[in-house]
Amino acid sequence: MSSIFITASGTEVGKTLLACLIITQLRRRGIPVRALKPVVTGFDSSDAMGSDPALLLDALGLPLDKAHLDRLSPWRFRAPLSPDMAAAREQRAIPFTELVSFCGASTGLGMTVIEGIGGVMVPIDAEHTVRDWIAALGSAAVLVTGSYLGAISHTLTALTALKSMQIAVRAIVVSESADQPAPASETARTIQRFADCTPVCVLPRLTDIENAPDILGMLGLGDESFST
Repeated sequence: MSSIFITASGTEVGKTLLACLIITQLRRRGIPVRALKPVVTGFDSSDAMGSDPALLLDALGLPLDKAHLDRLSPWRFRAPLSPDMAAAREQRAIPFTELVSFCGASTGLGMTVIEGIGGVMVPIDAEHTVRDWIAALGSAAVLVTGSYLGAISHTLTALTALKSMQIAVRAIVVSESADQPAPASETARTIQRFADCTPVCVLPRLTDIENAPDILGMLGLGDESFST
């Protein structure tokens, strides 16, 4: 099974939107897909509708219930903090080896879409960050950013952090921000100048996921990616 890890320059920049688009377009092609968002913070079990796990389950065509939540997001925490801090509030921890094993379990042909949490350097526990998680999996990453003021520096810093661990970055996706000092395309062109051979593409703001651009094509995820 192929896998792809969706990470970001920071929080609230469009990781879940991108994951849902990839899932939706894979399913349209008849390609089996599994989605994981193993770690979630700011999760209220009494009001889960609209949460990231709920959106991912909807894209998969699955109901929002405890069984599916446990398979998608086994480490759920209420406090809207970094995973290490949120877990500490509940006197819990995220076992890093168990987290990596959970994500790496194979279910056959198709694609596993793994959505991280926060940005590249967000702590998972006292010793590991999201970057360490991606490296341990050996998965290719897609780096999501916005077109907000400061996005260029945040993106290039995140890209440098990933490459320093020899993590393959398949693409950088500039998800258009509501407030932006310049067009997203201009931000993307500036990032591209410093991103070497890593492709940079723009995801415009969407009012309807059904009319989204061909994100699989933008990321170079052809059918051959899922055949072995």
